[in-house]
Amino acid sequence: MKRAYSVQELAKMRTTSSVSLGEELDDAMGEVELSGTWFVYGPPKNGKTSMAMTLAKALAEHKKVLYNSVEEGIRKTVRMAVERQNMHEVGRNFFLLDREFYDDLYFRLSHNRKYGVIFIDSVQFMGLSYAEYKKMKLAFPDKLFVFISHVKGNVPDGKAALRIMQDSDVIFSVRGFKAFVTSRFGGNGEYLISEEMAEKFYVK
Repeated sequence: MKRAYSVQELAKMRTTSSVSLGEELDDAMGEVELSGTWFVYGPPKNGKTSMAMTLAKALAEHKKVLYNSVEEGIRKTVRMAVERQNMHEVGRNFFLLDREFYDDLYFRLSHNRKYGVIFIDSVQFMGLSYAEYKKMKLAFPDKLFVFISHVKGNVPDGKAALRIMQDSDVIFSVRGFKAFVTSRFGGNGEYLISEEMAEKFYVK
């Protein structure tokens, strides 16, 4: 039988589990909890990877971050994204994984508990099913999973991606180097990824 918690216990959890990721991210998404699911999606070359690396760097200030580059591996484009974000500043807490698929990733997380945040880039390239996602989330309730997704039209590509998004605590819809944020933790719902790049999309 599961334990029931009092209102006082729940209030204490809120103050001890919330973290700040810096003023701009806090404004966009509120003070977050480092467990559950976040979801980043958008069309190609609109800033998804930059948004993901921004989050990875901020999260690495608090937890060890494992970025599973399933789609691009450790190609030059990924290495450039790491350099642009100055990830060396959190080098002891950031690890880039070269194309690890579901079974191997699940095994890794089962046998190595040091990683607190796991990025999966991308849902589509991993071929992740919703059942696999749910199994992983329930098996590791103390971890934060951040999924990167392609789009078909204006929505995540595929039924599994759409269902994962619907289950997510924070959703980043990336368009023109801006992230439009939907968060269960509050915030104003917008984050500017790159002012210089955004001007190319929005300034005519």
